[in-house]
Amino acid sequence: MSAKFEIIGGHKLHGEVIPQGAKNEALQILCAVLLTPERVEISNIPEIIDVLKLIDLLQDVGVKVEKLGKGHYAFEASEVDLNYLTTAEYKTKAAKLRGSIMMVGPMLGRYGVGYIPKPGGDKIGRRRLDTHFQGFINLGAKFNYDANEHFYSVEAKELKGTYMLLDEASVTGTANIVMAAALAQGTTTIYNAACEPYLQQLCKMINSMGGKIEGIGSNLLIIEGVESLKGCTHRCLPDMIEIGSFIGMAAMTQGDITIKNVGYPHLGIIPEIFRRMGIQMELVNGDDLHIPAQEHYEIESFIDGSIMTISDAPWPGFTPDLISIALVTATQARGSVLIHQKMFESRLFFVDKLIDMGAQIILCDPHRATVIGLDRKSTLKGVTMSSPDIRAGVALLIAALGAKGKSVIQNIEQIDRGYQDIESRLAALGAEIRRID
Repeated sequence: MSAKFEIIGGHKLHGEVIPQGAKNEALQILCAVLLTPERVEISNIPEIIDVLKLIDLLQDVGVKVEKLGKGHYAFEASEVDLNYLTTAEYKTKAAKLRGSIMMVGPMLGRYGVGYIPKPGGDKIGRRRLDTHFQGFINLGAKFNYDANEHFYSVEAKELKGTYMLLDEASVTGTANIVMAAALAQGTTTIYNAACEPYLQQLCKMINSMGGKIEGIGSNLLIIEGVESLKGCTHRCLPDMIEIGSFIGMAAMTQGDITIKNVGYPHLGIIPEIFRRMGIQMELVNGDDLHIPAQEHYEIESFIDGSIMTISDAPWPGFTPDLISIALVTATQARGSVLIHQKMFESRLFFVDKLIDMGAQIILCDPHRATVIGLDRKSTLKGVTMSSPDIRAGVALLIAALGAKGKSVIQNIEQIDRGYQDIESRLAALGAEIRRID
């Protein structure tokens, strides 16, 4: 039996909360330690399952890891064991972790080889790897895929800088290509590059190691390859997905929450989308986000009076990871909204659990759902449900916090993959939640 959460809903959350370090940044930054034999120190790492598994995998590959404090680690990749990359153990471990794909770029750049099994992760629809490997091929690598073993390999005597236009602005794809290109010969130009804050952080880190990357924050990156990179220190940003989750929790529970040190300039359009849903918030003390208690919040219409649409898009658009949070928050708003999840075709299937709880949602197709807000006239009812992926799991958790009675969420390992000590942090805000192993 896997662990589950038991939640008694209806408590107004109140108090301060510090967001964890950004999961999606940490996965990129940790792979970048492979670019140099020198010591790299990283702080504000979220100690969650996906991140700890990647640190464990780096140790297996031969990276020396030293824990300096909570979320604070030092890494030294001076003696990497390339033979380990072809072992059965590596294939099994790396296949369980989506972030392992980003080990390929730095390995290819520094050693001329990169191996990876087909990686795992959330069951939210197809997640192609073509962008990654096409980028490596553009740099001069030979690509091979063993269909029987589901094993990918790329090899190159030397990588040569080139111009490339990515077929999609993939964040992990861009990160992988940037890491390989940082040690390639000559200049690489990447157009339609992802420009998420986490990718900007990776580029800034590589530059602090002696790399030469221009155009950071835009979709046109110019990377002048260098012979070698040195060590550095780096601090991860706060997790914007968790910040968005806490905004939703405050609204759903009529809570009064202050989220500390949010890194507001890096949140992009996220606060604005929640404001369009009628949720008030204010920036206090420079970088703390205060969400005051609100009895009602009303979704705006478009200027011509048509129904508001919230859809995901590459940065600086609204991140797909917060679509399920926006959807669940809309269930108790005044007004209606069309939620359009463009990127992944299985991410909205969790809405049947919300319908069981009494939410008014029409699932139009795998990508679109119309939410008719209940305006608190009818409270969601507690039910037993299972978490299908990280973000849907937290959306169900938010629904349970705002519901009447007891809810049970099973398969919470999915939530643990992305959120650190979530039950103790929610309990500190006044939630009635307990973990049952």
